[in-house]
Amino acid sequence: MQYNEFLAHIYQKYSGNVKLGLERMQELWKALGQPQMELRGFHIAGTNGKGSVCASLEALCLALGAGVGLNTSPHLINYTERFRIDGQELDFQEVLACFTEHERLFEECEASFFEITTALAILLFRKHDVKHTILEVGLGGRLDATNLWIPDITAITSIGLDHIKTLGNSLELIAREKAGIIKEGVPLVLGKLDESPRAEILAVAEAKAAPVHLYGRDIIVSDIKLSPLGTEWNYEFRDYRFPALRANLIGAHQAHNVSLALTAFLLYLEKIGLKADEDVIRNALSRINWQGRMQVIHHEPAFILDGAHNVQGITALMESLEQIYPKRKVKFVLSILADKDYREMIHLICSKANLIYVAQNESDRAATVEAQMQAISKFPVQAIPCASVKEAYLRAMQEAGPDEVIIGGGSLYTVGEILKASEGKE
Repeated sequence: MQYNEFLAHIYQKYSGNVKLGLERMQELWKALGQPQMELRGFHIAGTNGKGSVCASLEALCLALGAGVGLNTSPHLINYTERFRIDGQELDFQEVLACFTEHERLFEECEASFFEITTALAILLFRKHDVKHTILEVGLGGRLDATNLWIPDITAITSIGLDHIKTLGNSLELIAREKAGIIKEGVPLVLGKLDESPRAEILAVAEAKAAPVHLYGRDIIVSDIKLSPLGTEWNYEFRDYRFPALRANLIGAHQAHNVSLALTAFLLYLEKIGLKADEDVIRNALSRINWQGRMQVIHHEPAFILDGAHNVQGITALMESLEQIYPKRKVKFVLSILADKDYREMIHLICSKANLIYVAQNESDRAATVEAQMQAISKFPVQAIPCASVKEAYLRAMQEAGPDEVIIGGGSLYTVGEILKASEGKE
């Protein structure tokens, strides 16, 4: 089975199996001999930022040596992006062999696409004798396929209104779902949250006797500085003081994300009996590998990819752009999903845009060009409809002057399609 054939097969056969609940995953793990219980590491949830936290943890754990497994979602170009060991995607043939070996069991358990993907990650990590595992929650937390695991450290990065049909239509309901990853006695690193959702999570942590390390109280970030090359800030946690800490991720929100990852890592070192080395940490944070998050893929003109795909993420993006390019208008290549609050996202984007190339990405959830154009028409910003994301990208690059700045995004699907176009991939 070739890659495209495999991807069509797994999507078409298993994507319709989605049901809330952990019963099928419990059945699957039981049949496989509970392989997830052989792994240790980090479990990360949150509306925004969890991917950046996971990638930061990967870079930090790689500083400890080989044996680091990272499982994230979704992929931008290749399905194999979801499985990284020691910073490298696994070979497709190895992923395919693992799938083929266990497909009959997946069928018997009526597993979903994401449940299968989670199982493959755990099985492949065990096969490679991974020492440090980093799992990103797919959706919510309480009923997520990744949640039948007891990690060393959990983290919840942020709470925002997203996936409301599944998780609930209030910050409090969403907070309760994400608090489902909290385990008895397992330390929790908690990001900057509004008071009400924070209270929901703290109540769950207290009931489970899980120590909480809270951003703004225990984790102090100050003096954030941005540049097109990365982010610098001062970090404090307990007796740790790291002035002028630098990471190669761009954005004030990334100072928050990387600080959460660093705190989780420091707690993990304490748990496994290792000492923190400041020079090693600083070097690791200059090597974070995370595509599509304020990622500069071209210079002259500058083309920056960002996967912000909800109001909270777009707000952070606009704040970062204003700090890096103050009072400067930029161009956008844009395609947003229809099930997001795309009108408010466009409202925010139009505050910084002087021209928007509008497309419809290949997701079946994508907003139409017409719907996005209608939302943009309420603002004094020129919009150009394009037949595809690839056409929008190529046209933007062709028409931009060398000193201009272009932002591509609105969805991770859009980011993936721009990456394909920029690399000449089909």
